[in-house]
Amino acid sequence: MAFLMTFFDLLALLSFFVILRAIRDHRRRRGLPHPPGPRPWPLIGNLFDIPKESPWLTYAQLSKKYGDVISFNVFGQTIVILGSIKVTKDLFEKRGDTYSDRPVFPFIEMMDLQWALPMARHAEPWRLGRKLLERSLRPVAAAAYRLLQEKRAHVLLSRLLESPDKWVEHIELFQGEQLLAMTYGYEAQGSDDRVIDAAKKMSDIASTTSLPGACLVNEFPFLRHIPEWLPWFSYKPLARIGHDLGQEVMNDPIQFVRESILNGTAQPSLALENFEAAEKLSGVERKKQERAIAETLGSMYTAGSDTSVASMMSLFLAFLLRPDVQRKAQEDIDAVTGRERLPTFEDRPKLPFVDAICKEVSRWMPVAPLHIPHAATQDGVYEGFFIPKGALLIANTWAILHDPAVYPEPDIFKPERFLNPNGTLREDPTLVSAFGYGKRFCPGRHFAEATLFIVAVSVLSVFNLEKGGGSENRPFDYSYSSGLISRPNTFPCSFIPRDQKAIDLLIADSLAR
Repeated sequence: MAFLMTFFDLLALLSFFVILRAIRDHRRRRGLPHPPGPRPWPLIGNLFDIPKESPWLTYAQLSKKYGDVISFNVFGQTIVILGSIKVTKDLFEKRGDTYSDRPVFPFIEMMDLQWALPMARHAEPWRLGRKLLERSLRPVAAAAYRLLQEKRAHVLLSRLLESPDKWVEHIELFQGEQLLAMTYGYEAQGSDDRVIDAAKKMSDIASTTSLPGACLVNEFPFLRHIPEWLPWFSYKPLARIGHDLGQEVMNDPIQFVRESILNGTAQPSLALENFEAAEKLSGVERKKQERAIAETLGSMYTAGSDTSVASMMSLFLAFLLRPDVQRKAQEDIDAVTGRERLPTFEDRPKLPFVDAICKEVSRWMPVAPLHIPHAATQDGVYEGFFIPKGALLIANTWAILHDPAVYPEPDIFKPERFLNPNGTLREDPTLVSAFGYGKRFCPGRHFAEATLFIVAVSVLSVFNLEKGGGSENRPFDYSYSSGLISRPNTFPCSFIPRDQKAIDLLIADSLAR
């Protein structure tokens, strides 16, 4: 589509679009108000009220002023922020049929990334993929890959010993390797492996364009047609990059599995397991299932890679901020292993404090402080407020998990809050918010928790974590990124072998591999 458009032409078109939305919304409201929030400006609405940095913090403050359900209007698009566990349960669980869909993200469509399960609409392909994921990642099935996780964690220790300054690169590689091996039976080719690199870049693009206010084309879909020579409004170059990366992530590993099956070298993996099950089908159903396998496993790999890396980075940050927690965990680990071996998953029932640390990481710094928006599939009313069809509903998970009424001193890292008086692990129904809501709850929860546990016990059995960069005697500053997935911005961290015995233990394990 070729056309010439001045800035004023575009402004007029945007204004017409906003007015049309406002008229449509007014006709459907039946006199009911939207949820409260900052007062909007004409046409642009609350455009300048949408925070760009750490939006969950701003929304939490606004919830204190306006209540647990607040709303914004940006160019006629209603955005509802949910700030308590009660309202998320009311809307995402009790009214899940109405509020479990995903909005149409025009930029995601430009990337042709609708196949990614977290972004997929609530339709048959999503249901098929969800069923496949739940079967593959149920606790019993995921337990089959515990030995793989242990071995990869021990390789991580060797890398940290050899080049501790590259610790972020090492945990990214660890997560990529274990996921590729588990999902496809694929042996990654180091930190510059094409699949690992493509998944990271694709996730970065999706994460930074999927929150309100981050990408104007999501508010005005016709902007997808703006030609590339109009650089301020054209999203085509970035979308093309995202598309190519997404196709590489979804197709290349699956093609590897297909070729491995043909030449008889396929390793045990979720892909192999599901392809063998699909062989029992025929015709259209088999093709549909194989397509679902490619999309679902590609989704699992990309979603699991950046989220767990963020959790591991927060884990290490917590150890730096609370060295007493680090020492207590090491004492518990030493009591179980006798420092005669590296810890394993069999030790987990005897290490409730380490499990409590992992739970507190998920609460203290959830990897998705604002979960992917849900979309209302029909007009609705909640506590006297009108929520129009097409509204975006976003759970402020950070606020929910920092509610001082539920978690006293919420900003302090305190694993003890997840322990009973007798030292056993305490289950917390609110904490599951870190993994999503209702029908969109993350099926990879148990695998993610297991990953964080084995990294924690393995690293603490060998290393002391200390503040690096000469920061021991001055305040330790840290910050987090503001995308859909939030992770700590790189901070100085030193991995110091605990003693010669720890090094000998690691060397012995390396020789035995």
